[in-house]
Amino acid sequence: MLRLTLAQMRRSLGRLTAAAVAIAIGTAFLATTLLAGNVMTRTGYDAVTATYADADVVVNGELTPAQLDDVRALADVRSAEVLAPTGIEFRKGGTSRWELVLPTTDDPRLSSLAVEDGDLPSAAGEVALPSATAKALGVDVGDTVQVRWTTPVPADDSTAGPDESAAPQETWETVDEDVLVTGIASDRSNAWSQAGGAGLVTTADLLRWTGADSLTELGSDLLVVANPDVSPETLRDELAPVVPSASVLTKDQAAAEAVSQFSDGGNVLVTIVLGFASVALLVAALVIANTFQVLVAQRTRTLALLRCVGAGKGQLRRSVLTEAAILGSTASVVGLVFGLVLGQTALIVLGRLDLGVPLPSTIEVTLPVVLVPLLVGTLVTVLASLVPAREATRVSPIAALRPADAPAVGARAGRVRLAASLLLMLGGVGVLLLATVLATAGGGDPTLLLGVGVLAGALSFVGLLLGAVFWVPKVVSFAGRLLARTGTSARLAAANTVRNPRRTAATSAALLIGVTLVAMMSTGAASARVSLAQELDEHFPVDLTVDASVLGADATLPADVTDAVAGVGGVGTVLEMRAAPVMLTDDTWITVVAPADGAATDVLRDPRTADGLADGTLLLPKLYADEAADATVPVSAYATAWETSDPAPGGSEVPLQPVASDLGGIYALVTPATLDELAPEAPVSMLWVALDPGADAALVLQEVRSALPDTPAEVSSAGAQRASDEAVIDSLLAIVVGLLGVAVVIALIGVANTLSLSVLERRRESATLRAIGLSRRQLRWMLAVEGMLIAGVGAVIGAGLGLLYGWAGAVVVFGEVGDVVLVIPWPHLALLLAVALGAGLVASVLPGRAAARTSPVAALAVD
Repeated sequence: MLRLTLAQMRRSLGRLTAAAVAIAIGTAFLATTLLAGNVMTRTGYDAVTATYADADVVVNGELTPAQLDDVRALADVRSAEVLAPTGIEFRKGGTSRWELVLPTTDDPRLSSLAVEDGDLPSAAGEVALPSATAKALGVDVGDTVQVRWTTPVPADDSTAGPDESAAPQETWETVDEDVLVTGIASDRSNAWSQAGGAGLVTTADLLRWTGADSLTELGSDLLVVANPDVSPETLRDELAPVVPSASVLTKDQAAAEAVSQFSDGGNVLVTIVLGFASVALLVAALVIANTFQVLVAQRTRTLALLRCVGAGKGQLRRSVLTEAAILGSTASVVGLVFGLVLGQTALIVLGRLDLGVPLPSTIEVTLPVVLVPLLVGTLVTVLASLVPAREATRVSPIAALRPADAPAVGARAGRVRLAASLLLMLGGVGVLLLATVLATAGGGDPTLLLGVGVLAGALSFVGLLLGAVFWVPKVVSFAGRLLARTGTSARLAAANTVRNPRRTAATSAALLIGVTLVAMMSTGAASARVSLAQELDEHFPVDLTVDASVLGADATLPADVTDAVAGVGGVGTVLEMRAAPVMLTDDTWITVVAPADGAATDVLRDPRTADGLADGTLLLPKLYADEAADATVPVSAYATAWETSDPAPGGSEVPLQPVASDLGGIYALVTPATLDELAPEAPVSMLWVALDPGADAALVLQEVRSALPDTPAEVSSAGAQRASDEAVIDSLLAIVVGLLGVAVVIALIGVANTLSLSVLERRRESATLRAIGLSRRQLRWMLAVEGMLIAGVGAVIGAGLGLLYGWAGAVVVFGEVGDVVLVIPWPHLALLLAVALGAGLVASVLPGRAAARTSPVAALAVD
């Protein structure tokens, strides 16, 4: 029987090749998606942990110098450094810059910065500045700049005054010192993009300028690198007892936690990867199953003939399964190799585009990447051959030689099929709606909801396909009646589409599958981009801030700063903000801000985040959301220093109602009237700036700094950070677009296969039409209209279903992140419809030409 199976495969080589192409592309799509999932996760994790450099373990918490020494003394620790970003003022001539600096480290793996020009600072009085700051100060490698800091100077006892018991008052002295610029620091991973970059200084200088005794006073993150052959998990377990009061995580765990905090408790990156892997699995399964079912169904007559000459049911069934296994495994191997090559090519292309996001140079071939596509391709092909083989062997040989009719609703088999279709469709839709409601309300584990949503969507879609034989021919018939008036060929095409409902349903379902999945991914990707952009707007509510409060609670911005910032190109609205440090009743310090003139909504990226703002309320950002209780919370008055809880002159204790908000940042927002009650003398110490649409946030940040040469204020740009995060999102969506293109190819292959096989199957019918007077041109046009009619109906229905599934998927995947904005990608849907009609036309061209060229007598002789 094996020889007979191989002989049949050689005889049907053309049709098997068409099926093998669909199988190979399906498995390639699945392999590419799994590879892309690895890249997406790695890229996303590296983006959110860029400040951690290449550390193996991250320790977060208050550490003592003794604990730091204990960590470094462990045998498996190669190096350990405290991450201590600190703001320092640098000056040159009349220009001043408030710059973030990091201490140098002996281990390059623990530094998120690199020196591209010059050398690392290695001695006292040396610094490496970011290029933007060096350019603004007008210095280069080898020049000197002045660093300014303040240091406490105890007053002489003789100045204590008449009260002998009073302690001498501590005063502060400003110190200026020249330092040598030894290099230009580069931040390739955009770890410090919100601060406009960062510089490098020696640890000794940083401690001297800040007055700290140890780096543990300046930073709460300890970065640790393991010795060779020591896994991050092993090092994490060794460190935990040494620092019991701190959180000890591997870098990937720290990334997952950071992503979880960004998405309010769910790992959105892992969810996205699992979502697209599930879609890839569904694409491969449905396209392979549909294509192979059409192929085997066309051989029902051949299988019946074999039964007539003595072949048993079991032999035929094993023959079909063997053929499916050979075809599936061979095509899956080809698809896997193609997927690996495609993944590596995509990395090379994306790497040359300079997306601003670090991408790996080579693909990561893991065991699932190899096994899953091979198993899916082979298993699905075998499973797809079961039903046609069973149908061909269940009936008698004589009955099998007759054409098969479509199941009727009145027949028992038809009633069972219809009932199963309705059960799957309605049950799947109900569970999918439940998953979307729970995802929106945050009522379940995101990964579990994703799995339930994918399963429910798949079941409902399978139910639709199972019942397609009942409703697809009716829809095609209705559309055909509209076209029947255009001519004889169109009238014949409309009639042909309903002569064999089973074939019409199978052919239309092929395109229905592809278009539904493509439209679903397109809709999901578009909704994801808009939703994530909105979430970034909430996390970074203001594009740019100029903050002088870092110099002290009573610091005031000069009056000309506002005009200077407003004159920078790309700056839209500038809002002066009064700020005051206040203390809640639980001794929690918080900075409250209010506009000096105007409304905060003028500069907020999403004005809805200030919806709860009113007199007598304290609008708390997400960072302080736990402070928003139902009861009224008294807030102490404006204080002149963070270290004292005594009210400042003119301040008073005011009861405020805390309101939780989606406001990002670290500042609580109040109305000007409320701030007047709290701290009437609160100065204008910061500016909130909204940029013009389309402005380059990083460039505006540099120009604003250049416009404030003598203003010792911290200029930071959440817009630059948001732009960096959006670059990560764009790179991930670029991968999705690549996957979308692969899905389109799969859909076209599936449509071309089924339409071509359908037309080839009807060559005898075409010959009969030729024999009774239909011209070759009319025959070709009839087949073209029929192909476009079936493909167009499948595309329209698929686009509608894809839109609904895409919306549901976006809600399930991104409901944990925040409000999901549902988008209709009109250009993509229009392109899908055009491609579908083109695919129907192209799929009928070659078979139509073959049928037209063959003489009626010869065509009628073909079995």
